Amino acid sequence: MKKLSLILVALAFSCNSSQKSVTDSPEPQESPSNPEVFASTITEEELKTHLYIYASDDFEGRDTGAPGQKKAVAYLKEYYENLEVPAAKGNGDYFQEVPLEVDKVPMGTVTFGDTSYPVGEDIITFSEVEGQFDEVVFLGYGIETEDYSDYTRDITGKIVLIKSGEPRNEDGTYVLSGTNEKSIWSNMSEALGKKRELAVKKGARGILYYDPGNFGRYKRYFDFMRTNSSGRMQLAAENANDFLILLNEKSAKGLFPEIAQKNSAETLEARVQLEIKSANEKIASENVIAVLKGTTKANEYVVISSHLDHIGVTADGRINNGADDDGSGTVAMLEIAEAFKKASEAGNGPQRTIVFLHVTGEEKGLLGSKYYTDYAPVFPLESTVANLNIDMIGRIDPKRTGHRNYVYLIGSDKLSSELHELSEEVNTKYTQLELDYTYNDENDPNRFYYRSDHYNFAKNNIPIIFYFNGTHEDYHQPGDTPDKINYDLLQNRTRLIFHTAWELANRPNKVTVDKMAK
Repeated sequence: MKKLSLILVALAFSCNSSQKSVTDSPEPQESPSNPEVFASTITEEELKTHLYIYASDDFEGRDTGAPGQKKAVAYLKEYYENLEVPAAKGNGDYFQEVPLEVDKVPMGTVTFGDTSYPVGEDIITFSEVEGQFDEVVFLGYGIETEDYSDYTRDITGKIVLIKSGEPRNEDGTYVLSGTNEKSIWSNMSEALGKKRELAVKKGARGILYYDPGNFGRYKRYFDFMRTNSSGRMQLAAENANDFLILLNEKSAKGLFPEIAQKNSAETLEARVQLEIKSANEKIASENVIAVLKGTTKANEYVVISSHLDHIGVTADGRINNGADDDGSGTVAMLEIAEAFKKASEAGNGPQRTIVFLHVTGEEKGLLGSKYYTDYAPVFPLESTVANLNIDMIGRIDPKRTGHRNYVYLIGSDKLSSELHELSEEVNTKYTQLELDYTYNDENDPNRFYYRSDHYNFAKNNIPIIFYFNGTHEDYHQPGDTPDKINYDLLQNRTRLIFHTAWELANRPNKVTVDKMAK
Protein backbone atom coordinates (compact mmCIF):
# COMPACT_ATOMS: atom_id res chain seq x y z
CA MET A 1 0.00 0.00 0.00
CA LYS A 2 1.22 3.47 -0.83
CA LYS A 3 1.90 5.48 2.31
CA LEU A 4 0.29 8.86 2.97
CA SER A 5 2.05 11.99 4.12
CA LEU A 6 -0.06 11.85 7.27
CA ILE A 7 1.56 8.58 8.28
CA LEU A 8 4.79 9.62 9.98
CA VAL A 9 5.55 6.32 11.61
CA ALA A 10 4.24 2.80 11.22
CA LEU A 11 2.39 2.12 14.41
CA ALA A 12 3.12 -1.35 15.72
CA PHE A 13 0.81 -1.64 18.68
CA SER A 14 -0.40 -5.12 19.55
CA CYS A 15 -4.14 -5.85 19.30
CA ASN A 16 -6.23 -7.19 22.15
CA SER A 17 -4.32 -10.31 23.10
CA SER A 18 -6.53 -11.58 25.87
CA GLN A 19 -8.40 -13.76 23.38
CA LYS A 20 -7.05 -16.44 21.06
CA SER A 21 -6.05 -15.22 17.59
CA VAL A 22 -7.99 -16.56 14.63
CA THR A 23 -5.68 -15.39 11.84
CA ASP A 24 -2.66 -17.70 12.11
CA SER A 25 -3.09 -19.30 8.70
CA PRO A 26 -0.64 -19.48 5.78
CA GLU A 27 -0.98 -17.02 2.91
CA PRO A 28 -2.64 -18.58 -0.15
CA GLN A 29 -0.38 -19.51 -3.04
CA GLU A 30 -2.93 -19.82 -5.84
CA SER A 31 -2.77 -18.03 -9.17
CA PRO A 32 -3.36 -14.27 -9.27
CA SER A 33 -6.92 -14.82 -10.54
CA ASN A 34 -7.82 -16.32 -7.18
CA PRO A 35 -9.38 -13.62 -4.94
CA GLU A 36 -7.61 -15.08 -1.89
CA VAL A 37 -4.36 -13.65 -3.22
CA PHE A 38 -5.82 -10.15 -3.08
CA ALA A 39 -7.76 -10.74 0.13
CA SER A 40 -4.46 -11.57 1.79
CA THR A 41 -3.34 -7.95 1.27
CA ILE A 42 -5.94 -6.98 3.90
CA THR A 43 -3.87 -7.22 7.07
CA GLU A 44 -4.13 -6.47 10.76
CA GLU A 45 -1.06 -4.24 10.59
CA GLU A 46 -2.40 -1.94 7.87
CA LEU A 47 -5.85 -1.76 9.43
CA LYS A 48 -4.25 -0.82 12.72
CA THR A 49 -2.00 1.82 11.17
CA HIS A 50 -4.98 3.50 9.53
CA LEU A 51 -7.20 3.31 12.59
CA TYR A 52 -4.68 4.73 15.05
CA ILE A 53 -4.63 7.80 12.82
CA TYR A 54 -8.29 7.98 11.82
CA ALA A 55 -9.55 7.53 15.40
CA SER A 56 -6.86 9.69 17.00
CA ASP A 57 -7.46 12.82 19.06
CA ASP A 58 -6.27 14.87 16.07
CA PHE A 59 -9.55 14.09 14.34
CA GLU A 60 -11.57 15.44 17.30
CA GLY A 61 -14.32 12.84 17.11
CA ARG A 62 -15.21 13.61 13.45
CA ASP A 63 -18.44 15.45 14.30
CA THR A 64 -20.47 16.25 11.18
CA GLY A 65 -19.30 19.54 9.65
CA ALA A 66 -16.71 20.15 12.39
CA PRO A 67 -12.95 20.65 11.80
CA GLY A 68 -12.23 17.04 12.78
CA GLN A 69 -14.58 15.75 10.11
CA LYS A 70 -12.73 17.92 7.56
CA LYS A 71 -9.49 16.23 8.58
CA ALA A 72 -11.18 12.87 8.10
CA VAL A 73 -12.36 13.58 4.57
CA ALA A 74 -8.93 14.97 3.68
CA TYR A 75 -7.35 11.73 4.91
CA LEU A 76 -9.71 9.63 2.79
CA LYS A 77 -9.17 11.79 -0.29
CA GLU A 78 -5.39 11.62 0.01
CA TYR A 79 -5.53 7.87 0.45
CA TYR A 80 -7.51 7.29 -2.75
CA GLU A 81 -5.34 9.74 -4.67
CA ASN A 82 -2.18 7.89 -3.62
CA LEU A 83 -3.80 4.54 -4.36
CA GLU A 84 -4.81 5.93 -7.78
CA VAL A 85 -8.43 4.94 -7.36
CA PRO A 86 -10.28 7.75 -9.16
CA ALA A 87 -12.92 10.10 -7.81
CA ALA A 88 -16.51 9.25 -8.66
CA LYS A 89 -17.06 12.61 -10.30
CA GLY A 90 -15.65 13.15 -13.74
CA ASN A 91 -13.83 16.31 -12.68
CA GLY A 92 -11.67 14.43 -10.19
CA ASP A 93 -13.61 15.69 -7.16
CA TYR A 94 -13.91 13.03 -4.45
CA PHE A 95 -16.39 15.12 -2.45
CA GLN A 96 -20.17 15.10 -2.81
CA GLU A 97 -21.37 18.19 -0.98
CA VAL A 98 -24.28 17.33 1.33
CA PRO A 99 -26.34 20.45 2.17
CA LEU A 100 -27.25 20.31 5.84
CA GLU A 101 -28.98 22.60 8.28
CA VAL A 102 -29.25 22.70 12.03
CA ASP A 103 -32.76 23.60 13.07
CA LYS A 104 -32.76 26.37 15.59
CA VAL A 105 -35.64 26.28 18.06
CA PRO A 106 -38.57 27.99 16.32
CA MET A 107 -40.63 30.69 17.96
CA GLY A 108 -44.22 31.68 17.37
CA THR A 109 -47.79 30.51 17.78
CA VAL A 110 -50.41 28.25 16.29
CA THR A 111 -53.97 29.56 16.48
CA PHE A 112 -57.03 27.34 16.34
CA GLY A 113 -60.08 29.57 15.97
CA ASP A 114 -59.64 32.29 18.59
CA THR A 115 -57.16 30.45 20.82
CA SER A 116 -53.40 30.74 20.33
CA TYR A 117 -50.88 28.18 21.55
CA PRO A 118 -47.20 29.18 21.89
CA VAL A 119 -44.55 26.86 20.48
CA GLY A 120 -42.81 24.96 23.27
CA GLU A 121 -45.80 24.81 25.59
CA ASP A 122 -48.92 23.11 24.25
CA ILE A 123 -47.49 22.48 20.79
CA ILE A 124 -44.04 21.34 19.67
CA THR A 125 -42.50 21.73 16.23
CA PHE A 126 -39.01 21.96 14.82
CA SER A 127 -40.14 23.51 11.53
CA GLU A 128 -40.60 27.05 10.32
CA VAL A 129 -44.07 27.48 8.86
CA GLU A 130 -46.42 30.38 8.14
CA GLY A 131 -49.87 30.40 6.60
CA GLN A 132 -53.62 30.21 7.14
CA PHE A 133 -55.95 27.29 6.49
CA ASP A 134 -59.74 27.14 6.70
CA GLU A 135 -60.12 23.42 7.27
CA VAL A 136 -58.36 20.38 8.69
CA VAL A 137 -58.91 16.78 7.60
CA PHE A 138 -59.09 14.43 10.57
CA LEU A 139 -57.73 10.99 9.58
CA GLY A 140 -58.16 9.03 12.79
CA TYR A 141 -54.99 7.00 13.23
CA GLY A 142 -53.61 7.89 9.78
CA ILE A 143 -52.91 4.26 8.84
CA GLU A 144 -53.06 2.44 5.54
CA THR A 145 -52.30 -1.24 4.94
CA GLU A 146 -53.40 -3.79 2.38
CA ASP A 147 -56.57 -4.52 4.36
CA TYR A 148 -57.20 -1.26 6.20
CA SER A 149 -57.15 2.47 5.39
CA ASP A 150 -58.00 5.71 7.17
CA TYR A 151 -57.48 7.59 3.89
CA THR A 152 -61.05 7.89 2.66
CA ARG A 153 -60.71 11.56 1.63
CA ASP A 154 -58.47 13.58 -0.66
CA ILE A 155 -55.87 15.42 1.42
CA THR A 156 -53.82 17.04 -1.34
CA GLY A 157 -52.46 20.37 -0.12
CA LYS A 158 -54.34 20.17 3.18
CA ILE A 159 -53.48 19.98 6.86
CA VAL A 160 -54.31 16.63 8.41
CA LEU A 161 -54.94 15.75 12.04
CA ILE A 162 -53.76 12.29 13.12
CA LYS A 163 -53.63 10.63 16.52
CA SER A 164 -51.23 8.02 17.84
CA GLY A 165 -52.06 4.36 18.20
CA GLU A 166 -54.12 2.02 16.05
CA PRO A 167 -57.74 0.83 15.93
CA ARG A 168 -59.17 -1.86 18.20
CA ASN A 169 -62.07 -4.24 17.90
CA GLU A 170 -64.92 -4.22 20.42
CA ASP A 171 -63.29 -7.09 22.31
CA GLY A 172 -60.12 -5.05 22.79
CA THR A 173 -57.99 -6.85 20.21
CA TYR A 174 -56.18 -4.85 17.57
CA VAL A 175 -57.83 -4.59 14.15
CA LEU A 176 -54.59 -4.90 12.18
CA SER A 177 -53.28 -8.03 13.90
CA GLY A 178 -56.57 -9.55 15.03
CA THR A 179 -54.86 -10.32 18.35
CA ASN A 180 -53.67 -8.54 21.49
CA GLU A 181 -50.39 -7.75 19.72
CA LYS A 182 -49.75 -4.18 18.63
CA SER A 183 -48.31 -3.49 15.18
CA ILE A 184 -45.48 -1.17 14.13
CA TRP A 185 -48.11 1.58 13.77
CA SER A 186 -48.11 1.78 17.59
CA ASN A 187 -44.33 1.68 18.01
CA MET A 188 -43.26 4.75 19.98
CA SER A 189 -40.04 5.22 17.99
CA GLU A 190 -41.27 4.47 14.47
CA ALA A 191 -45.01 5.13 14.21
CA LEU A 192 -44.75 8.91 13.94
CA GLY A 193 -42.25 8.78 11.08
CA LYS A 194 -44.24 6.09 9.29
CA LYS A 195 -47.50 8.00 9.57
CA ARG A 196 -45.87 11.25 8.51
CA GLU A 197 -44.25 9.63 5.49
CA LEU A 198 -47.60 8.17 4.41
CA ALA A 199 -49.45 11.48 4.83
CA VAL A 200 -46.84 13.36 2.80
CA LYS A 201 -46.95 10.68 0.11
CA LYS A 202 -50.72 11.19 -0.06
CA GLY A 203 -50.20 14.93 -0.61
CA ALA A 204 -50.60 16.50 2.84
CA ARG A 205 -49.16 19.98 3.27
CA GLY A 206 -48.68 19.46 7.00
CA ILE A 207 -49.47 17.12 9.87
CA LEU A 208 -50.92 17.90 13.29
CA TYR A 209 -50.13 14.89 15.46
CA TYR A 210 -51.75 14.09 18.79
CA ASP A 211 -49.63 11.74 20.88
CA PRO A 212 -50.19 12.27 24.62
CA GLY A 213 -47.80 9.46 25.54
CA ASN A 214 -44.90 10.87 23.54
CA PHE A 215 -45.48 14.62 23.80
CA GLY A 216 -43.44 14.98 27.00
CA ARG A 217 -40.44 13.32 25.36
CA TYR A 218 -40.46 15.80 22.49
CA LYS A 219 -41.00 18.72 24.84
CA ARG A 220 -37.92 17.72 26.86
CA TYR A 221 -35.88 17.63 23.68
CA PHE A 222 -37.28 21.03 22.63
CA ASP A 223 -36.41 22.50 26.03
CA PHE A 224 -32.91 21.05 25.82
CA MET A 225 -32.41 22.64 22.40
CA ARG A 226 -33.72 25.96 23.63
CA THR A 227 -31.50 25.92 26.73
CA ASN A 228 -28.36 24.82 24.90
CA SER A 229 -28.86 26.85 21.72
CA SER A 230 -28.56 23.59 19.77
CA GLY A 231 -30.79 21.99 17.20
CA ARG A 232 -31.56 18.98 15.08
CA MET A 233 -29.48 18.50 11.95
CA GLN A 234 -31.23 17.55 8.74
CA LEU A 235 -30.91 17.79 4.98
CA ALA A 236 -31.63 21.33 3.86
CA ALA A 237 -33.71 19.98 0.98
CA GLU A 238 -36.27 18.55 3.41
CA ASN A 239 -37.15 21.76 5.18
CA ALA A 240 -39.45 23.22 2.54
CA ASN A 241 -41.69 20.24 1.76
CA ASP A 242 -44.00 19.73 4.73
CA PHE A 243 -44.33 20.42 8.43
CA LEU A 244 -45.12 18.43 11.55
CA ILE A 245 -46.67 19.91 14.70
CA LEU A 246 -47.16 17.80 17.83
CA LEU A 247 -50.13 18.51 20.06
CA ASN A 248 -50.79 17.82 23.72
CA GLU A 249 -54.26 17.14 25.07
CA LYS A 250 -55.07 20.81 25.59
CA SER A 251 -54.26 21.94 22.07
CA ALA A 252 -55.64 18.80 20.39
CA LYS A 253 -59.01 19.16 22.12
CA GLY A 254 -58.91 22.88 21.44
CA LEU A 255 -58.99 21.96 17.76
CA PHE A 256 -61.20 18.86 17.93
CA PRO A 257 -62.84 18.17 21.31
CA GLU A 258 -63.90 14.65 20.30
CA ILE A 259 -60.49 13.50 19.10
CA ALA A 260 -60.18 10.75 21.73
CA GLN A 261 -63.52 9.18 20.83
CA LYS A 262 -63.62 9.61 17.05
CA ASN A 263 -61.71 7.33 14.68
CA SER A 264 -63.30 7.86 11.26
CA ALA A 265 -62.11 10.49 8.80
CA GLU A 266 -63.98 13.79 8.65
CA THR A 267 -63.33 17.34 7.52
CA LEU A 268 -63.20 19.93 10.30
CA GLU A 269 -64.11 23.52 9.49
CA ALA A 270 -61.55 25.34 11.59
CA ARG A 271 -59.43 28.43 11.03
CA VAL A 272 -55.78 27.53 11.58
CA GLN A 273 -53.20 30.33 11.67
CA LEU A 274 -49.53 29.34 11.67
CA GLU A 275 -46.93 31.94 12.62
CA ILE A 276 -43.70 30.08 13.40
CA LYS A 277 -40.30 31.44 12.47
CA SER A 278 -36.79 30.08 12.82
CA ALA A 279 -33.22 30.93 11.77
CA ASN A 280 -31.48 27.74 10.75
CA GLU A 281 -27.70 27.35 10.64
CA LYS A 282 -26.11 26.05 7.43
CA ILE A 283 -23.61 23.19 7.82
CA ALA A 284 -21.02 22.27 5.18
CA SER A 285 -20.30 18.55 4.99
CA GLU A 286 -19.53 15.99 2.33
CA ASN A 287 -19.57 12.35 1.31
CA VAL A 288 -16.32 10.95 -0.08
CA ILE A 289 -16.77 8.76 -3.16
CA ALA A 290 -14.10 6.84 -5.08
CA VAL A 291 -14.71 4.38 -7.88
CA LEU A 292 -12.97 1.48 -9.60
CA LYS A 293 -14.50 1.10 -13.05
CA GLY A 294 -15.68 -2.31 -14.15
CA THR A 295 -14.11 -4.08 -17.09
CA THR A 296 -17.11 -5.60 -18.88
CA LYS A 297 -20.18 -4.44 -16.93
CA ALA A 298 -19.07 -0.92 -16.06
CA ASN A 299 -22.65 0.40 -15.96
CA GLU A 300 -23.62 -1.90 -13.09
CA TYR A 301 -22.52 -0.90 -9.59
CA VAL A 302 -21.64 -2.58 -6.32
CA VAL A 303 -21.64 0.05 -3.54
CA ILE A 304 -19.54 -0.53 -0.42
CA SER A 305 -20.34 1.99 2.31
CA SER A 306 -19.45 3.10 5.81
CA HIS A 307 -19.96 6.35 7.67
CA LEU A 308 -17.00 8.67 8.11
CA ASP A 309 -18.45 10.76 10.96
CA HIS A 310 -18.80 10.25 14.69
CA ILE A 311 -20.23 12.29 17.59
CA GLY A 312 -17.36 14.68 18.33
CA VAL A 313 -16.43 16.07 21.74
CA THR A 314 -18.40 15.87 24.98
CA ALA A 315 -19.49 18.96 26.88
CA ASP A 316 -16.61 18.49 29.30
CA GLY A 317 -14.04 18.29 26.51
CA ARG A 318 -13.53 14.52 26.18
CA ILE A 319 -13.06 13.26 22.64
CA ASN A 320 -15.27 10.47 21.28
CA ASN A 321 -12.74 8.85 18.96
CA GLY A 322 -15.17 6.39 17.40
CA ALA A 323 -12.60 3.69 16.67
CA ASP A 324 -15.26 1.01 16.29
CA ASP A 325 -18.09 3.38 15.32
CA ASP A 326 -17.25 3.69 12.53
CA GLY A 327 -13.51 3.94 12.23
CA SER A 328 -13.47 0.17 11.85
CA GLY A 329 -15.79 0.27 8.84
CA THR A 330 -13.90 3.16 7.30
CA VAL A 331 -10.47 1.54 7.45
CA ALA A 332 -11.98 -1.76 6.25
CA MET A 333 -13.10 0.05 3.12
CA LEU A 334 -9.61 1.45 2.56
CA GLU A 335 -8.12 -2.03 2.70
CA ILE A 336 -10.83 -3.44 0.43
CA ALA A 337 -10.11 -0.69 -2.08
CA GLU A 338 -6.43 -1.58 -2.02
CA ALA A 339 -7.21 -5.27 -2.60
CA PHE A 340 -9.40 -4.48 -5.61
CA LYS A 341 -6.78 -2.07 -6.95
CA LYS A 342 -4.06 -4.72 -6.73
CA ALA A 343 -6.35 -7.16 -8.53
CA SER A 344 -6.92 -4.59 -11.25
CA GLU A 345 -3.21 -3.98 -11.64
CA ALA A 346 -2.72 -7.75 -12.00
CA GLY A 347 -5.24 -7.87 -14.84
CA ASN A 348 -8.13 -9.04 -12.65
CA GLY A 349 -10.20 -5.89 -12.38
CA PRO A 350 -13.84 -6.30 -11.31
CA GLN A 351 -16.33 -6.79 -14.11
CA ARG A 352 -18.83 -4.47 -12.43
CA THR A 353 -17.90 -1.05 -11.09
CA ILE A 354 -17.06 -0.86 -7.39
CA VAL A 355 -18.18 2.33 -5.63
CA PHE A 356 -16.48 3.22 -2.34
CA LEU A 357 -18.99 5.46 -0.58
CA HIS A 358 -17.95 7.10 2.71
CA VAL A 359 -21.03 8.94 3.99
CA THR A 360 -21.35 11.83 6.39
CA GLY A 361 -24.08 12.58 8.90
CA GLU A 362 -24.94 8.99 9.83
CA GLU A 363 -24.94 9.90 13.50
CA LYS A 364 -27.38 12.73 12.76
CA GLY A 365 -29.95 10.51 11.06
CA LEU A 366 -28.40 8.69 8.06
CA LEU A 367 -28.21 12.03 6.27
CA GLY A 368 -25.29 11.48 3.86
CA SER A 369 -26.62 8.19 2.54
CA LYS A 370 -30.13 9.62 2.31
CA TYR A 371 -28.83 12.51 0.23
CA TYR A 372 -27.04 10.05 -2.06
CA THR A 373 -30.05 7.79 -2.58
CA ASP A 374 -32.99 10.21 -2.39
CA TYR A 375 -31.62 13.42 -3.87
CA ALA A 376 -28.36 13.07 -5.79
CA PRO A 377 -27.27 9.52 -6.65
CA VAL A 378 -23.92 9.75 -8.44
CA PHE A 379 -24.64 6.40 -10.09
CA PRO A 380 -28.17 5.28 -11.08
CA LEU A 381 -29.98 3.39 -8.34
CA GLU A 382 -31.67 1.19 -10.93
CA SER A 383 -28.21 0.00 -12.01
CA THR A 384 -26.96 -0.56 -8.46
CA VAL A 385 -26.60 -4.28 -7.86
CA ALA A 386 -26.17 -4.26 -4.08
CA ASN A 387 -24.95 -2.28 -1.10
CA LEU A 388 -22.57 -3.79 1.44
CA ASN A 389 -22.64 -1.53 4.48
CA ILE A 390 -20.02 -1.70 7.25
CA ASP A 391 -20.77 -0.12 10.62
CA MET A 392 -18.80 -1.34 13.66
CA ILE A 393 -16.80 -4.52 12.92
CA GLY A 394 -13.84 -4.23 15.31
CA ARG A 395 -15.13 -5.37 18.68
CA ILE A 396 -16.98 -8.22 20.39
CA ASP A 397 -20.54 -7.98 21.71
CA PRO A 398 -20.22 -8.75 25.46
CA LYS A 399 -23.78 -10.06 25.52
CA ARG A 400 -23.06 -12.70 22.91
CA THR A 401 -22.10 -16.30 23.60
CA GLY A 402 -20.28 -18.52 21.13
CA HIS A 403 -17.11 -18.40 19.07
CA ARG A 404 -15.39 -15.01 18.94
CA ASN A 405 -14.75 -15.31 15.20
CA TYR A 406 -18.23 -14.09 14.23
CA VAL A 407 -20.06 -11.19 12.64
CA TYR A 408 -23.70 -10.15 12.82
CA LEU A 409 -25.35 -10.06 9.38
CA ILE A 410 -28.49 -7.98 8.97
CA GLY A 411 -30.70 -7.68 5.91
CA SER A 412 -29.05 -10.19 3.58
CA ASP A 413 -32.35 -12.00 3.01
CA LYS A 414 -34.73 -9.03 3.16
CA LEU A 415 -34.81 -8.31 -0.58
CA SER A 416 -32.85 -11.05 -2.32
CA SER A 417 -32.74 -14.73 -1.45
CA GLU A 418 -29.92 -15.02 -3.96
CA LEU A 419 -27.78 -12.47 -2.13
CA HIS A 420 -28.25 -14.33 1.14
CA GLU A 421 -27.21 -17.62 -0.46
CA LEU A 422 -24.20 -15.97 -2.12
CA SER A 423 -23.12 -14.53 1.23
CA GLU A 424 -23.32 -17.90 2.93
CA GLU A 425 -21.43 -19.65 0.14
CA VAL A 426 -18.65 -17.06 0.11
CA ASN A 427 -18.15 -17.39 3.85
CA THR A 428 -18.07 -21.18 3.70
CA LYS A 429 -15.55 -21.12 0.86
CA TYR A 430 -13.17 -18.43 2.07
CA THR A 431 -13.48 -17.15 5.64
CA GLN A 432 -15.50 -19.54 7.83
CA LEU A 433 -16.78 -16.89 10.24
CA GLU A 434 -19.80 -17.66 12.39
CA LEU A 435 -22.56 -15.67 10.70
CA ASP A 436 -24.97 -14.58 13.42
CA TYR A 437 -28.46 -13.47 12.38
CA THR A 438 -29.72 -12.51 15.85
CA TYR A 439 -30.40 -8.90 14.88
CA ASN A 440 -31.90 -9.85 11.53
CA ASP A 441 -35.06 -10.96 13.35
CA GLU A 442 -38.14 -8.95 12.33
CA ASN A 443 -39.00 -8.63 16.02
CA ASP A 444 -35.57 -7.39 17.11
CA PRO A 445 -36.39 -4.56 19.56
CA ASN A 446 -33.15 -2.75 18.64
CA ARG A 447 -34.39 -2.26 15.05
CA PHE A 448 -30.79 -2.22 13.76
CA TYR A 449 -32.00 -2.86 10.22
CA TYR A 450 -33.35 0.69 10.18
CA ARG A 451 -30.42 2.34 11.97
CA SER A 452 -27.51 2.43 9.54
CA ASP A 453 -26.86 3.68 6.03
CA HIS A 454 -27.81 0.50 4.18
CA TYR A 455 -31.45 1.24 4.96
CA ASN A 456 -31.55 4.13 2.48
CA PHE A 457 -30.55 1.66 -0.23
CA ALA A 458 -32.90 -1.06 0.99
CA LYS A 459 -35.93 1.23 0.95
CA ASN A 460 -35.14 1.75 -2.75
CA ASN A 461 -35.29 -2.03 -3.34
CA ILE A 462 -31.51 -2.42 -3.60
CA PRO A 463 -30.32 -5.66 -1.92
CA ILE A 464 -28.11 -5.01 1.09
CA ILE A 465 -25.97 -6.66 3.73
CA PHE A 466 -25.19 -4.84 6.97
CA TYR A 467 -22.03 -6.06 8.76
CA PHE A 468 -22.01 -5.34 12.50
CA ASN A 469 -20.30 -6.58 15.68
CA GLY A 470 -23.00 -5.40 18.13
CA THR A 471 -22.84 -2.68 20.74
CA HIS A 472 -20.61 -2.64 23.84
CA GLU A 473 -19.89 -0.52 26.90
CA ASP A 474 -17.92 2.01 24.83
CA TYR A 475 -20.64 2.60 22.23
CA HIS A 476 -20.94 6.39 21.79
CA GLN A 477 -18.51 6.90 24.67
CA PRO A 478 -15.00 8.38 24.89
CA GLY A 479 -13.77 4.83 25.59
CA ASP A 480 -14.24 3.76 21.96
CA THR A 481 -10.51 3.90 21.22
CA PRO A 482 -8.17 2.03 18.81
CA ASP A 483 -6.41 0.03 21.53
CA LYS A 484 -9.65 -1.88 22.23
CA ILE A 485 -10.10 -3.13 18.68
CA ASN A 486 -9.68 -6.85 17.96
CA TYR A 487 -7.56 -6.47 14.84
CA ASP A 488 -7.59 -10.15 13.93
CA LEU A 489 -11.39 -10.05 13.84
CA LEU A 490 -11.36 -6.77 11.94
CA GLN A 491 -9.10 -8.41 9.35
CA ASN A 492 -11.29 -11.50 9.00
CA ARG A 493 -14.53 -9.55 8.73
CA THR A 494 -12.99 -7.19 6.17
CA ARG A 495 -11.82 -10.15 4.07
CA LEU A 496 -15.34 -11.60 4.16
CA ILE A 497 -16.75 -8.34 2.82
CA PHE A 498 -14.07 -8.19 0.11
CA HIS A 499 -14.88 -11.73 -1.03
CA THR A 500 -18.61 -10.97 -1.07
CA ALA A 501 -18.04 -7.81 -3.10
CA TRP A 502 -15.77 -9.78 -5.45
CA GLU A 503 -18.50 -12.34 -6.13
CA LEU A 504 -21.13 -9.64 -6.64
CA ALA A 505 -18.86 -7.80 -9.05
CA ASN A 506 -17.82 -10.83 -11.11
CA ARG A 507 -20.79 -13.23 -11.24
CA PRO A 508 -22.47 -13.50 -14.67
CA ASN A 509 -25.81 -12.02 -13.58
CA LYS A 510 -26.93 -9.48 -11.01
CA VAL A 511 -28.50 -10.88 -7.87
CA THR A 512 -32.24 -10.91 -8.31
CA VAL A 513 -34.69 -9.00 -6.13
CA ASP A 514 -37.47 -11.40 -5.17
CA LYS A 515 -38.89 -9.55 -2.14
CA MET A 516 -40.22 -6.04 -1.57
CA ALA A 517 -38.73 -3.37 0.69
CA LYS A 518 -40.44 -2.79 4.03
